[in-house]
Amino acid sequence: QLQLVESGGGLVQPGGSLRLSCAASGFTLDYYAIGWFRQAPGKEREGVSCISASDGSTYYADSVKGRFTISRDNAKNTVYLQMNSLKPEDTAAYYCAARRGFIATISARDYDYWGQGTQVTVSS
Repeated sequence: QLQLVESGGGLVQPGGSLRLSCAASGFTLDYYAIGWFRQAPGKEREGVSCISASDGSTYYADSVKGRFTISRDNAKNTVYLQMNSLKPEDTAAYYCAARRGFIATISARDYDYWGQGTQVTVSS
């Protein structure tokens, strides 16, 4: 069974850091582009970052550029999202998704498999 499982969410103060993990089971991530998305209550799902399967090229939404870093460890079949300098507006459920093929996109409809999400709350 193909599955993505996110972990690492939680409650953090503004300015703090979290590292989200996205672990795959039932398939290898080597040939999949991975995206991170988030959705806050009452808002549409937003693409945060993505990483290709070919050369590891990355993309970041303007809202997180310079603060978030996406990386992948194919040996561990896991993708990470390091989030620094967190702001209250980063509060959302975060989802990882896998897309067959090497090229990453930030469009949710391009992705084939989704995790169940992990909640990130930034509050003092």
